[in-house]
Formats: sequence, C-alpha cells, structure tokens
Amino acid sequence: MTHQDLSITAKLINGGVAGLVGVTCVFPADLAKTRLQNQHGKAMYKGMIDCLMKTARAEGFFGMYRGAAVNLTLVTPEKAIKLAANDFFRQLLMEDGMQRNLKMEMLAGCGAGICQVVVTCPMEMLKIQLQDAGRLAAHHQGPPSVPSSSRSYTTGPASTHKRPSAALIAWELLRTQGLAGLYRGLGATLLRDIPFSIIYFPLFANLNNLGFNELAGKASFAHSFASGCVAGSVAAVAVTPLDVLKTRIQTLKKGLGEDMYSGITDCARKLWIREGPSAFMKGAGCRALVIAPLFGIAQGVYFIGIGERILKCFE
Repeated sequence: MTHQDLSITAKLINGGVAGLVGVTCVFPADLAKTRLQNQHGKAMYKGMIDCLMKTARAEGFFGMYRGAAVNLTLVTPEKAIKLAANDFFRQLLMEDGMQRNLKMEMLAGCGAGICQVVVTCPMEMLKIQLQDAGRLAAHHQGPPSVPSSSRSYTTGPASTHKRPSAALIAWELLRTQGLAGLYRGLGATLLRDIPFSIIYFPLFANLNNLGFNELAGKASFAHSFASGCVAGSVAAVAVTPLDVLKTRIQTLKKGLGEDMYSGITDCARKLWIREGPSAFMKGAGCRALVIAPLFGIAQGVYFIGIGERILKCFE
C-alpha cells in the first residue's frame, strides 16, 4: 500500500468515525430541528428543549433517535465522498495542495458539496419521514383527513401510529415514483449544501491558520476544535432558510391543514405569505447545535489521527 493510498484510507476511516460519533451525539437536536421546521401556524413545540421533552414523554428515550439508523448507515459513505471529492478538487485546482487560495478553496468546497448530494439527498429524504412521524401522530389526534397523495407509505389512519421503516418508505418511493422519488428535493439540497461548503471550508482553513504553531507545524487541538465549531455554526445558520425549504419539500406526509409544495419557489412563496419571514429561520439554533459539534468532533478525530492508528495495528 503506497503512502498516498494509506493517507486516503486513513482519511476515510477518520471521516467514518467522526460521522458515527457525531451523529450519535447530536441526533436528538437534529430531530428537534426537523419537527420545529415542519410545524405550521399553531406551534406544538415552543423550542428545542420543549420538543425533546414532549418526544421523550410520548415516544420514549429512543423516540429521539427516530431515523438515526439511516444516518448511521449512510454517514460514512457521505463523509467519504465529501472528503475524497474535496481532496480531488483541491489537487486539481491548486498547483500546490498546501498553498492558500481562497477562490480555489471555495471551488473545491463547491465540488465536494455537489458530489456528496448523491448520498445526502436520499439519506435526508428517508430520515425526515422517520423524524417527523411522531409529530404527525401527535398532530393527528383528531380524525385524520390527509390527501391520499401525501399518504404514500402508511395504510390506515395515522392515529393507529404504525411506525414506518426506512426500508418500507424507500421501497414505496421506488415502486411509485422510481429513483426520482428518493431524490425529491435534490435542487433544494444542492442549494443548501453548495453555499454551506463554500462558506465552511475556506472559513475553517483561515480560522485554523490563525492558531498555526511554527514548532508543531499545525494548530493546537483546542484551536482546531474551536475553528471547526465556529465555522460550522456560521455556515449552518447562514443556510438555514434553504434548509427549511428543503425540509418542507422533502416531507411527504403533511398534518391537517398543512401545505403541499410544487417546488422551491412555491414553497418559499407560501412560507413567506402564511408564516412570515421569521419562518425561514426555524430551527436555526438547533442547526448550529447540530453542525458545530459535528465539525468540531471531525476536526478532533483528524487531529488525534484515529485512522492512522487503526492502520498501524494492521501493518
């Protein structure tokens, strides 16, 4: 195994470990984000804490981890694609991989964002249905009169509270709508992930550079961790309006009196008219709380070099 292969393998292991640890730590906040973004008009949840307390009460502790299995299964390939793509584009666009060039860094981030959507879009599509099922069950305490088009993956009234599974939803979507069903909201996902990568990668690189230590040849662990958290939070909050649109578009089952959307513009228009401009920032705090530790943990895993250590054991 060449040094190049070794470093790529180590990067992929690091990406996978960071993803698994990160998702396990922050998934409940992500569930709260989806439910807060999806509630229309009369608020069922006042905020993240209220949402998690009500979820735990109604669905038990593991209710807060609804949809986590999809994420845990797909987060490793997603991170692997993102890292490999970012590396590939950096080498392609920058003569010397280490040389700082903001425009090229942004382009590399943009390329990584585009490539990762292959996994991100179906992963989030399935995750959102599972995360939102509990909110809908509580919302449907009255007799449900849901339009048939939006009730594609359960049979009988929602109040029977039959738990959907990721495999069942994926199969239903493929059967009824083909591959396009799994990639619903692809445009909105791209609109969210590309600006996120364009903001995050250069911001992190420049923040991290501020703590560069001549002796160690890199920034300290605490500095890298903090840079990852700050860059992650800034990028996450900046793209929240696009994330709200994506969540609404990808949610298949709607509660009573909740809107259906034909696309991004239609969704943005209805959201603005019916719920006002503040609706575009729903779940922004949750998003910052989810993304900051995710990227902080990722930087930590890279700094410690878990992948390299694992590979050493097999040498």
